[in-house]
Amino acid sequence: MAPWQPLTESEQLTDIVRESFEQPVLIFKHSTTCSISAMAKGKVERQWADAGLDNAKIYYLDLLRFRPISQEIAQKFSIHHESPQLLLIQNGECTLDSSHMGIKLSEVKELVK
Repeated sequence: MAPWQPLTESEQLTDIVRESFEQPVLIFKHSTTCSISAMAKGKVERQWADAGLDNAKIYYLDLLRFRPISQEIAQKFSIHHESPQLLLIQNGECTLDSSHMGIKLSEVKELVK
């Protein structure tokens, strides 16, 4: 199971940028009412143990409860909002933006520096 860190306050985005200079940071944006989002979340959880991303931190954003944070993420990292969506943040920038069934931890592992 992925070691989810809840993303519930916009101030955490500053921490995420800072952390991304020390370790890869993932943000998983999830709609709790969407079956595709639930499938993508389950896939991440099943793959996590074997993904080789033990040095990465993974944040979980509940889009229904914290939509303004999702909009801030889109602005801060110059990405288009989607759900479900997995973002890889490294050195203060989004280096991978995948969504729906395109979310693959193997792609994340290839890009982790």
